[in-house]
Amino acid sequence: MFSKILIANRGEIACRVIRTARRLGIRTVAIYSDADRDALHVALADEAVHIGPAAAIESYLSKEKIIAAAQRTQAEAIHPGYGFLSENADFAEAVEAAALVFIGPSPASIRAMGLKDAAKALMERAGVPVVPGYHGDGQEAGFLADQAAAIGFPVLIKARAGGGGKGMRRVDRPEDFEASLEAAKREAKSAFGDDAVLIEKYLVRPRHTEIQVFGDSHGNAVHLFERDCSLQRRHQKVIEEAPAPGMTEEMRTAMGEAAVRAARAIDYRGAGTVEFIVDVSDGLSPDRFFFMEMNTRLQVEHPVTEAITGVDLVEWQLRVASGEPLPKAQDELTISGWAFEARIYAEDPARGFLPATGTLSRLRFPEGDVRIDAGVREGDTITPHYDPLIAKLTVHAPDRAAALAKLTRGLEQTQVAGTTTNLDFLIRLSRQSDFAAGHPDTGLIDRDVEALTSARQPDDAALAIAAIVEAGGFAQAAGNDPWLSLGPWQLWGEASRPVTVHFTGGHQTCRVTARGRSLFGVAFDDRTISLRMLAGEGRSRHVEIDGRQSQLDVFETSSGVTLFLDGQTHHFHRLDLLDGGEEAASGGDRVIAPMPGLVKIVRVREGDSVTKGQALIVMEAMKMELTLTAARDGIVESLHVGEGDQTSESAVLLSLRPEDAP
Repeated sequence: MFSKILIANRGEIACRVIRTARRLGIRTVAIYSDADRDALHVALADEAVHIGPAAAIESYLSKEKIIAAAQRTQAEAIHPGYGFLSENADFAEAVEAAALVFIGPSPASIRAMGLKDAAKALMERAGVPVVPGYHGDGQEAGFLADQAAAIGFPVLIKARAGGGGKGMRRVDRPEDFEASLEAAKREAKSAFGDDAVLIEKYLVRPRHTEIQVFGDSHGNAVHLFERDCSLQRRHQKVIEEAPAPGMTEEMRTAMGEAAVRAARAIDYRGAGTVEFIVDVSDGLSPDRFFFMEMNTRLQVEHPVTEAITGVDLVEWQLRVASGEPLPKAQDELTISGWAFEARIYAEDPARGFLPATGTLSRLRFPEGDVRIDAGVREGDTITPHYDPLIAKLTVHAPDRAAALAKLTRGLEQTQVAGTTTNLDFLIRLSRQSDFAAGHPDTGLIDRDVEALTSARQPDDAALAIAAIVEAGGFAQAAGNDPWLSLGPWQLWGEASRPVTVHFTGGHQTCRVTARGRSLFGVAFDDRTISLRMLAGEGRSRHVEIDGRQSQLDVFETSSGVTLFLDGQTHHFHRLDLLDGGEEAASGGDRVIAPMPGLVKIVRVREGDSVTKGQALIVMEAMKMELTLTAARDGIVESLHVGEGDQTSESAVLLSLRPEDAP
């Protein structure tokens, strides 16, 4: 076994590897960029080495700097985590050339599966079923359009390199193919340095089911059963579970054996995942699953497999890389119970899952039998430089219903303030009827997207509490005189104050009245709420609203108030009159940057006439492409950015004027 390893990654996965290494008595070396100087993974590691600026290309993607850091600290091996260089065969080769151990498969195995077109051809020869499509070298746009037509729409354009939903576009109509192809190639080039794509038949109602495999250097290979990862947005996974609902032993055996054949075909060593797309139009059937790709690394969703098998996959990685055989044979592996994992992101589901930034002014996770894998702490900042993952929440229970209830409860007990998150979306998704019934598919979120992502309007209780906080009454209820907080001295009557609270998509005006210590009345136009603050500690307390008690946590900053009430999170903001976001949200004459990012393409020039919905500017932020469109017909009056410019959040990028304006 190794005595010291370097982790060539950051965030959650770096912290995850450190925990297992520490348990095994292995010292760890972290690497960090300028943006991660104070990051959690740096604090947890035994040593840390600075490797460059925030831009990943100059730090976490710099092979030379990472290998030099390993040599400088006398690490014996490098764990690549996932993302960044984890599936880069040249990096694995360079690690071995430097007399270090790459904790992963051989460079040859990575290359064999690194390009999806070559991988599919290899799998066909190994007897593994593949999705119908075009996997050749021809990349001319017209030729690819002809191939798509021959396959039959809808089709899926996929980058042949990389993963994570980058360089992927669904195309339903021939007339949309060219623009989708351009976008997929551009995104693939940016993410992987390779813009080649393949075209596949898009299955209308598929499930995404993957098999965890493991091989060693002694010729052994096993599978650790399946995970269902069908719940996806932007082709990226959101909630995963193991085992897969409805899976029969016959189909599990067929998929497991196919996955092991795939691993043996490339003499695979270490942890890998063989991903299949399953046609469930006529139910689950052992002859209706198709190979999509193999990820030659540990997967983000590996905790659900660990939960149902009792295996520490990172420990297996370390043991196999050090030359040991697999700890268990296939007949020694069993499934126990059910597990779910939910990915908590800084993103705005109501705005197309737009990534978000911000400082985590509050971060609380549920206590008890819930696993949290996080790479951030309270007070850390989600920056535009890297993936906006906050944490993964994993639960395990004897059966699916109990595990799903545990997942919902765990999400409800999670508290995040300081950035927009997908928590409410995840809670709604965990209760979605088809998913709850065990019938997930990759189109589920898109079909129900409005119900799952629409901005939730605060209820009367949340509005009343926010109004009391804005009036200053919450602090006074903790021990001071509420009369003093609600306006000037008055001779008689109850002290009261008009208050307006602002939330996403609207505002509410009401009147807050202090009726005695810790007792308030909040009057709206047609109703009045009676509210009493009860015992608690700090800003965590019970509150009685019209005779019903609830658990309440209040978090207040200069920019607004966040309420955690009965498992729901409510954000109320204070208006910044200099912020252009309000106009942008309502369809104004300015195009506003929704977040910090890079201007990739400017599609118009000053003086051009544009129509509502026309693409104006393409930005890249947090590893995804954002297309900003015209909110109305008009003429481009002024452009404030050019291609290649870096821009800040809420910056004005472009201004329009009405067509009939002088």
